[in-house]
Amino acid sequence: MSAVAAIAIAVILAGLAVFQATLIAGAPLGRFAWGGQHERLPTPLRVGSVVSIALYAGFAAVLLQQAGVIALLPGGAWLGIAAWVVVGYCALGIPMNAISRSAPERLTMTPLVTVLFALSLVVALGL
Repeated sequence: MSAVAAIAIAVILAGLAVFQATLIAGAPLGRFAWGGQHERLPTPLRVGSVVSIALYAGFAAVLLQQAGVIALLPGGAWLGIAAWVVVGYCALGIPMNAISRSAPERLTMTPLVTVLFALSLVVALGL
C-alpha cells in the first residue's frame, strides 16, 4: 500500500509542479496560490514557485524511496526522518490553506493537501 500511496503522491506533486510552472510563466491563476492576492504572480512569488517545484521533487523522491519504489537517494535512518518531515509539512499546509483569504485556494488546495497528508502518512508509517 505504501508504494501505491507514494506513486499517487508523486503524480499529485507532478501536477502541482506543472501548476507552479504555469504561475512562473505568468498564467493568471494566482488566485489559487500564495494567498490569492495576485492574478499574475510578482517576481518574489515566482521565485517561491521555483522553490516549491524543487521541494515537490525532493518530497516525491523521499517518499518514493521510503516506499521502496525507487533507489535514487542514499539510504539510512535519515530517510525515515525525512518522510516524517514531509508528513509534517503537509499537516501544516492544511490549516495554512484553510485560512487563505482566497476562496479558490481554500476550496482547491485544502482538500488537495489533506490528501497529500494522508498519503504521506501511509508512506511514513510503512502501511
